[in-house]
Amino acid sequence: MPESQFIGRKPELDRLMVLYRKKSPELAVVKGRRRIGKSRLIGEFARLAGAETFWSFAGLAPEEGISAQTQRDHFARQLALALKIPPIAFQDWSDAFEYLSLQLKPGNIILFDEISWMASKDPSFIPKLKAWWDKQTFPMLLVFCGSVSTWIEENILNSTAFFGRINLTISLEALSISESAAFLEKRGMKLSHYEMYKILSVVGGVPWYLEQFSDSLTADENIKQLAFVKSGLLVVEFDRIFHDLFQGKGTSYKSILDSLKDGARTLSEIRQSIEFAHSGTLSRMMDHLIVAGFVSKQSLWSFQTAKPLKQSLYRISDPYLRFYFKLIEPNLAAISDDAFDELPISTIQGLDAHMGLQLEVLLQQNRKLIFQKLGISPADVVRQGPYRQTKNSSQPGCQIDYLVQTKTNSLYICEFKFKRREIQSEIITEMQEKISRLKTPKGFAKVAVLFYLGGVASSVATNSYFYRIVDIADFLDNI
Repeated sequence: MPESQFIGRKPELDRLMVLYRKKSPELAVVKGRRRIGKSRLIGEFARLAGAETFWSFAGLAPEEGISAQTQRDHFARQLALALKIPPIAFQDWSDAFEYLSLQLKPGNIILFDEISWMASKDPSFIPKLKAWWDKQTFPMLLVFCGSVSTWIEENILNSTAFFGRINLTISLEALSISESAAFLEKRGMKLSHYEMYKILSVVGGVPWYLEQFSDSLTADENIKQLAFVKSGLLVVEFDRIFHDLFQGKGTSYKSILDSLKDGARTLSEIRQSIEFAHSGTLSRMMDHLIVAGFVSKQSLWSFQTAKPLKQSLYRISDPYLRFYFKLIEPNLAAISDDAFDELPISTIQGLDAHMGLQLEVLLQQNRKLIFQKLGISPADVVRQGPYRQTKNSSQPGCQIDYLVQTKTNSLYICEFKFKRREIQSEIITEMQEKISRLKTPKGFAKVAVLFYLGGVASSVATNSYFYRIVDIADFLDNI
């Protein structure tokens, strides 16, 4: 078997292999944001599994004029192409599924990609698909993939039609820091640690975005061509995402994300920022953004009881989306006028400061690496995440980049720094001031930790104040 360019996803591939080896028809669901590599995962799995036939069908994006019959015609064309036969046509999904059944053999793998698009315009699609699947008897693997995670939740995972029939659900996340670095290196990118993190702070570990970076350009030149040139991929990508996922409702979702571009907010703060009426609608919309993989919800908690409090913080969890709102959208007019063509991206106001905020989110998404560097087992973690102490009459306000509470009542207070210059001793004074504001019960230990990129002065490195000083360049090689 030739060497694959595929990186990561071993746990997902292992789970699929266990399912595939069963002697029965098995159904799996793979969901995740657009560009995250869902169909690529199934294609790689089919290769590794040595399936005699891999059937792959994709729905058409719901553009104007796309009808139920258009989707069936597209399915028919894909089927005819796979079979190398003249064009065929189906007037009903039941006929299409039955025709597919005639071609299947034991051990086949079938992928219905962007299934929400495939089912669009035809309310009978799900019941007909369910009726067809219930008649299958020999071993095979059917996989539903989709980017519209809310549709999959409502129509597949939580639907009575497929209750008890789904054998595996995978929510595909971004590649880890080390996997992303390996991905770029395998594509011939020769980057410094700083440049590697700069790229990841723009697009995170989304494989399709990482594929767009050219090994013939520097990190800055790549970012400029993709994000600050007219018709650059990252300039037009936002509208594509929102058109496909939130057909006709994108404006409200966009205003929510815009309100989160500068950092985390509570639901009431979001409501006030966008002047949204008091109702359950905003909560449902936040849930949709979470399911779509664009927003994360972090419950604040009591150190004493470790139980979540009523108040939660919402933040943009997708690096590309925050980068778009902070740096691309405010500059769209200038980009349209080719204003950055002759300028280095270092001249773009707010870019360096924004990289620090992006790095925080990136590290939070790779918390296993943080736990390793802290020397603690995930089993010993009671609560973890960004932490905000609200100012009131009995306590000052306090914001922690990342806080880990363990079963031994230790509070690891983590500070993330992303700078070109060495971090000087002022960081110790800053952390002492911040930690002094944090109100904790008696008997709890406050442990300061510094995660950095770019170097620390000897006055910091030799000082015993920090429990650990971690160079995050090490994370790039931790695959």
